[in-house]
Amino acid sequence: MRIRMLVQMPPGSLRNGRPWPDKGKTEDIPAGEARHLVASGVAEAAPHTRAKTRTESGR
Repeated sequence: MRIRMLVQMPPGSLRNGRPWPDKGKTEDIPAGEARHLVASGVAEAAPHTRAKTRTESGR
């Protein structure tokens, strides 16, 4: 599930050994963990975006 962080986690805090995404950034994480973060107000569900093809981007 893709989430968007609504808060900035404290400096040095880690998620599975990696820094948390910054506030406003998106990341794909396991659905159970994502639902917990959304329910606690730390993150919101973010839509998956499809990359534009060369034709769609006008190049």
